[in-house]
Amino acid sequence: MPAEPPTAMVTRALADRGADVLAVDPQSLARTTVDLELSGAGPGESGESGGPGGPGGPGGPGGCRLSGVIRAGGRAVRLDRVTAAYLRPVEPEFTPGLAPAERTHARRVHDTLLSFTEVAHAMGGCRLANPLSAMTSNTSKPYQAQLIARHGFYTPATLVSDDPEEVLGFVDRHGGAVYKSTSGIRSVVTAFDPVRDTGRLERLRWCPVQFQERLDGPDVRVHVVGERTFAVLVDSTAVDYRYARAQVGVDARLHAHQLDDDTAERCVTLASDLGLPFAGVDLKLLPDGRIACFEVNPSPGFSWYESETGLPIAAAVADWLLARAA
Repeated sequence: MPAEPPTAMVTRALADRGADVLAVDPQSLARTTVDLELSGAGPGESGESGGPGGPGGPGGPGGCRLSGVIRAGGRAVRLDRVTAAYLRPVEPEFTPGLAPAERTHARRVHDTLLSFTEVAHAMGGCRLANPLSAMTSNTSKPYQAQLIARHGFYTPATLVSDDPEEVLGFVDRHGGAVYKSTSGIRSVVTAFDPVRDTGRLERLRWCPVQFQERLDGPDVRVHVVGERTFAVLVDSTAVDYRYARAQVGVDARLHAHQLDDDTAERCVTLASDLGLPFAGVDLKLLPDGRIACFEVNPSPGFSWYESETGLPIAAAVADWLLARAA
């Protein structure tokens, strides 16, 4: 959504740098067309959505060429002119303002655009923050935690279960726990309350839930942009500082934070290994000096962190996107 703060801030930073920016509004997908063709790829390896193909694009592996045109916002832009893309896609089924009859076309355009982003780097070196294929590690938090542990961060003891007795044993062993979604869908991290929650554990039979040991220490959100890091220290007693007002009655306070070189390098390497040029790494500084990492957000909504601390995250994203043309 062009008016959504992260999108608007990156768009503005790009425009400030003289970039020619095309913002594709999900609400306008019913009036948008995309032609996409991979030539030289052999039979059955090209895709199209609405209209003739555009002029030839850059060469890729095996002599493949990417060509096509996107018509959106009153403009027609050749795909081979696109040097970078910032992705915060909204599924057509969740886009307000689209009539049911418009969603079929919107879905075709949406899927064709995502297909373009999946091949654009290989075909022409287009910079992407971030490809959806790279974002998929976050669709399973337990899976991503195994990848995180390889980079030297502590990962909290975790149980995913639909067995109430197993959960009670886990809570007892760790002297408490928190629970959250196992998927990439946002959920509110909540402390397990024996009085309130024990009687609700039978609901696990319908859907397993992720439980983790509760860790003490301040939270740090690290935004990784290419080789750069922007760290924010969170001052809050809430279990989930994003919902601090609801949990403890007062909003979290955010402060710019200086990471040590080793932690910064590990964050950059972690994001890179996950294929994420732009990522939000969630850390906690434990009292014994260890650093825990909960997850890596592949499409971070960074606007709150920037507005509260003044860290130039949007500018860094714009600079990274434009680096190919520099």
